[in-house]
Amino acid sequence: MGKTNRTKCCTPQRGAAVSYQIEAIITIDERGQMVLPKETRARAGIRAGDKLALVGWRKGERVCCLSLIKAEEMTEMVGELVNSLMAVSPVSEK
Repeated sequence: MGKTNRTKCCTPQRGAAVSYQIEAIITIDERGQMVLPKETRARAGIRAGDKLALVGWRKGERVCCLSLIKAEEMTEMVGELVNSLMAVSPVSEK
């Protein structure tokens, strides 16, 4: 699968309007499964077989918030972070 030129959703951009909203209220069934509504999947470009990273925010031992991030977006974000860190603090060879 090749890279496509697209706007990165999770990267803050100067002057870009950002909004946060509840996309859907979902229910966890007795087996621990949930369904992402079709409209939400369509807006997010999520298709069958896509991988999502489940990210949790903690307060002590308690997970208070959960977020789903497309794995490919997470990979790009981490790669950009590592690249920027390497540009700021070059590794000295010994």
